[in-house]
Amino acid sequence: MGAAVDGREAIARLVPHQGRMCLWQRVAAWDARRIVIEAFDHGDPAHPLRDDDRLRALHLCEYGAQAMAVHGGLRAQLDGGVARPGLLVALRAITLHCARLDDLDGPLEGEAEALVESDAGWQYGFVIRHAGAVIAEGRAAVIHPPA
Repeated sequence: MGAAVDGREAIARLVPHQGRMCLWQRVAAWDARRIVIEAFDHGDPAHPLRDDDRLRALHLCEYGAQAMAVHGGLRAQLDGGVARPGLLVALRAITLHCARLDDLDGPLEGEAEALVESDAGWQYGFVIRHAGAVIAEGRAAVIHPPA
């Protein structure tokens, strides 16, 4: 397993998401196939995805996609490089088990696992939990844009 990573700034060095749009604040554990990651500020009234005074569960898809990006950044860093840019092209089998996030006390825990990898892109499965309960799950596909 790779070392834990603490802080939004450290995570933002691994991904294209910067400032408050870097949604995760701590990598708890990771290895070549999987990452476990945490977020603590989904209740913040200044959250960048908040709309109409709430943070909707639909945004958990962005949390899942960013967990994938952090995993790719960590793997690339381990090999001495940076992750190739990717474009989110598909979400599949998405199930949301709550309506909103901003009213949840305590951290969110995300887990993403690489299911398919090729030179063209990746497919990951992801699960987001709160207080041990699954609040979102699904799959996401990312492709590398043409050079």
